[in-house]
Amino acid sequence: MSSINQIFSEIKDNKLAPIYFLMGEETYYIDLISDYIEAHVLTEQEKGFNQVILYGKDVSVQDIISHAKRYPMMADRQVVIVKEAQNLSKTIDQLIDYVKNPQTSTVLVFKYKYKTLDKRKALYKSLLKSAVLFDSKRIYEDKVPSWIQNFLKSKSVSITPKAALMLTEFLGNDLSKIVNELNKLIIVIGINNQITPELVEQNIGISKDFNNFELQKSLGNLDHKKAYKIVNYFAQNPKQHPFVLTISILYMYFTKLMKLHTVGVKNPTMLSKTLGVNPYFINEYIAVSKNFPMKRISGVLETLRIYDLKSKGVDSNISDKDLYNELIYNILK
Repeated sequence: MSSINQIFSEIKDNKLAPIYFLMGEETYYIDLISDYIEAHVLTEQEKGFNQVILYGKDVSVQDIISHAKRYPMMADRQVVIVKEAQNLSKTIDQLIDYVKNPQTSTVLVFKYKYKTLDKRKALYKSLLKSAVLFDSKRIYEDKVPSWIQNFLKSKSVSITPKAALMLTEFLGNDLSKIVNELNKLIIVIGINNQITPELVEQNIGISKDFNNFELQKSLGNLDHKKAYKIVNYFAQNPKQHPFVLTISILYMYFTKLMKLHTVGVKNPTMLSKTLGVNPYFINEYIAVSKNFPMKRISGVLETLRIYDLKSKGVDSNISDKDLYNELIYNILK
């Protein structure tokens, strides 16, 4: 299975594979690779006769093979890109004979989004041998802030840890959405500048004061007044702040606090890596752990489990506002 860096390195070195099968849940990398091939493999003059865009909902596998077997005109190669290839999932196995003997003068690209091939089948095994097979997996949400920082670094822009967490909370782990919003912010501030919570609030509409990051911070500091103020705001804006998301984020937060008590590591750098927490926040976690010993955290985790069920209607039929208020009361009591 090829890596993203390996794929780009080989394309830039003109070491092109006859087939690129790009599949998986994370569409950002699928688009990134395909768009690069579409933009750079052929010159503008060559594209007119030698670059074909097909759509899985409009063609059959046999149509694609027919296009792929054609010879390029006045060029060394042709490019055939199949978008929405996931629509061919029921017949995609018909590709196997072509995969075993692909046209070397064709670069055939499949954008097989939201799905993956069955690893037990012959097509998957054949693609491993003669093609570039790339599985674009969703990254875990706790890795997203670091991903945002690295992406912006490549654009000569920095971001504060809090701003990165705000974007993660609001956008989740959909990299395409995240990049879209980051590009907007880059246009606003320009290169060699920093994205702050204030800039995120002004340009994307995420409150820097009323978000799950601030809620977990207020709970960790036993700040009752601020915690209730935040959840009342959440209850008034349920679409932006679904209860189930808050429960999930708080569960991860208190799970990390529990781990902090058990790892037996005191070095902040090592703790940061072990807990998966940005080094900027590690001292905050250490301070909060004094307010929440292991026994108390166990109770909080059980409380979160109970209110997760209540939010889904199990033995409960109360409003979001009451759910939030009860949750905060039971965490801080």
